[in-house]
Amino acid sequence: MPTPADTVPADHIVSLLLAGKAHHTWSSYEIDSDLLTPADAWQLQLGLPDGRLPAALQEGAAVQLRIGRDLVLSGRIDDIEDPIEHGAHSLTLRGRDDAAVLVDCSSPIFTRRQATLADIVAQVVKPLGLSKIRIDAALSLTREKVSVEPGDSAWDTLRNAAEANGLWPWFEPDGTLVIGGPDYQRPPVASLILRRDGQGNNVERLHRVRSMAGRYSDITVLGQSHGSALQAGRHAIKVVERDSSVSVYRPRIVIDHDADSLAAARARARKILSDSRLQGTTLQATVKGHRTSAGLLWTPGQRLHVLSEPHDINGIYFLMARRFSGGRGRPSQTLLTLKEDGAWVLDAHPHQRSHRRGKNSSASETLVAVDVSRPNTLSKGQP
Repeated sequence: MPTPADTVPADHIVSLLLAGKAHHTWSSYEIDSDLLTPADAWQLQLGLPDGRLPAALQEGAAVQLRIGRDLVLSGRIDDIEDPIEHGAHSLTLRGRDDAAVLVDCSSPIFTRRQATLADIVAQVVKPLGLSKIRIDAALSLTREKVSVEPGDSAWDTLRNAAEANGLWPWFEPDGTLVIGGPDYQRPPVASLILRRDGQGNNVERLHRVRSMAGRYSDITVLGQSHGSALQAGRHAIKVVERDSSVSVYRPRIVIDHDADSLAAARARARKILSDSRLQGTTLQATVKGHRTSAGLLWTPGQRLHVLSEPHDINGIYFLMARRFSGGRGRPSQTLLTLKEDGAWVLDAHPHQRSHRRGKNSSASETLVAVDVSRPNTLSKGQP
């Protein structure tokens, strides 16, 4: 493959590391990262004047993507296309990060009693070749019983275990699986500015979408708990959560068989309300290059200050997703997807399938300490 052009700054060069060799100078590239999407995708294209493909270029091959010296993504090649048309030979590579195997493959089938989050995560991901795991949580729940049956994907099992502890899974660029949550105490890493007079503007395009679809003023969760030898069942569990930012009456009632206590029902209601708020406002900003003014790569989980006079915006927003794009003859750009700061709230809530309710976990859960040396922070890809 060709070598980088001398005119491209070193910290802007997009490199594919394959079998110990770096390849550069793409006719086009796109590299996605989204906290709500389990496997980050990438695509690279280039022409092949000599029509030769490296011997190591095979589907399923492990690769790394870098921008300058910064690691952006570790994963594998999914698709290889090399069409020949009118005498021109081109190459397109597509792939995803290390979460792809969890999305594509079934979870190992197992049943565990008194299972901690670390136990469940290791049981799910290690048989699929993933060994680097970090749990960013001070406490996690011990599940009385966990059963995984045929048909459950590894990602769904992992996500349910994480959400039952009020956490979320993602992969860092070096391939480390992290179970953690958003850190809204982290200071903003950059400012996005769009003034009418153009002074200090650093945003090429700012697109705001405000939507009422999927928003609710009142969330009511109804649950029940089964009786046992020690206590009677409860059939009138009810929790109501309200969103004061929704000015019209838009109620929703949810019957949740997993909500076998007031705390579980409240967590479920908060989660639905949080998802509703996420849909309310979306900002998409297109900026030049792939780095902040301080030289950091744009990374989901960062907090940004947004000042837009035309939109009457002056506040902090949470970076939920970003897309790097560029190539030969194309400008290097980053598309940033921003959400309301603090809206993405994760609460512990057990997951069970209604058709096998009572089998996957018990109402009896105990708090145990896990990895208390690390804060509950979200640091996906932070340089």
